[in-house]
Amino acid sequence: MVLLHEEEEAEMKMAKTHQIVLAGSSWGIRNTFRSLVAILTTLLVATTVYLRQDGRHISAKIKASNDSLSSKCDLFSGKWVFDNETYPLYKEQQCTFMSDQLACEKFGRKDLSYQNWRWQPHQCDLPRFNATALLERLRNKRLVFVGDSLNRGQWISMVCLVDSKLPKTLKSMHSIANGSLNIFTAKEYNATIEHYWSPLLVESNSDDPVNHRVPERTVRVKAIEKHARYWTDADFLVFNTYLWWRRPIMNVLWGSFGDPDGVYKGVEMLRVYEMALRTWSDWLEVHVNRSKTHLFFVSMSPTHERAEEWGAAKGNNCYSETDMIAEEGYWGKGSDPKMMLVVENVLDDLKARGLNVQMLNITQLSEYRKEGHPSIYRKQWDTLTQEQISNPNSYADCIHWCLPGVPDVWNELLYAYFFHQ
Repeated sequence: MVLLHEEEEAEMKMAKTHQIVLAGSSWGIRNTFRSLVAILTTLLVATTVYLRQDGRHISAKIKASNDSLSSKCDLFSGKWVFDNETYPLYKEQQCTFMSDQLACEKFGRKDLSYQNWRWQPHQCDLPRFNATALLERLRNKRLVFVGDSLNRGQWISMVCLVDSKLPKTLKSMHSIANGSLNIFTAKEYNATIEHYWSPLLVESNSDDPVNHRVPERTVRVKAIEKHARYWTDADFLVFNTYLWWRRPIMNVLWGSFGDPDGVYKGVEMLRVYEMALRTWSDWLEVHVNRSKTHLFFVSMSPTHERAEEWGAAKGNNCYSETDMIAEEGYWGKGSDPKMMLVVENVLDDLKARGLNVQMLNITQLSEYRKEGHPSIYRKQWDTLTQEQISNPNSYADCIHWCLPGVPDVWNELLYAYFFHQ
């Protein structure tokens, strides 16, 4: 599928601040008056003007606020505020394309307060998510999420955030590339929101979107083109890769899968992680259209599999948790700072080479949300044994996130950057 790339003629713009220099008395009273009028007009436009497109008014204040908040405020440093008046941003049962893996209410969860938390940065406010504004931003464009099932959860969240604004006949979902690429289309906007399954970014033996559970995980650290050809021409790319690397040793293949002459070697995970990200970054540097494509990398999503880490009984996990972690700066052992440092170093090197990838640092804010996981309230793909049923901790999902929930906030942060850039 090829989408024509066009800059939106009416894309929201914040009025620029103009410097008016009075060069002596030759300006005269009339020019001075005109200058003052120009200044007042510029300020008025920046704060109140609305753009009309397709019969809708989109507030230009969204972009103006984002320009100021991003430069003066750390969006990722803040606190969770309970807000049952404006959250959730959508209803689980009203999202046409909700995943049964994340539909906690559908599968029996009764305590729904996890849907009512709003992220509040310390020094500013996140702009309210406006689905129509986002769709206008995406007009004639591709937004592609690339990564694992957590990245897919963020994609589903984004689809749910815009779904209610689109009539049934003007939206669709289909898959290509043997199910690796799922494409949500907003037909009226000629816009797509897509997810490409690539849990390790480079090629691996876990690349099948359905059958990817393998006893020995193997990566081709120098091979990415098989995946990258599906998202080369995207306008917005949102990457992640973390969860599938959590093991001390990774098998590395030099050669092709099925090649009898291929060389396999077990290598320390952190080293392989860096090698894979270097392959990814080299590809971006060479192939990305810098005047077109906006790049993001989502930091590691925390897990809550060891309750003793937040002071609860050892042997428990997120099962039955209904409150978040109150300790400021809490950091679980499931989040590896060394891996995060590798990502930061790779992104810094890319920036030094003239290519900016914005990190969405969702780790710390998500660490607090031990109650936000599906736990046992999701579709079980395999039949549970009696032993599992008698011990819910044994099959509780403390990795993924219920929707509506935490990934919606990740997308609110992404939304802020969309309009800032």
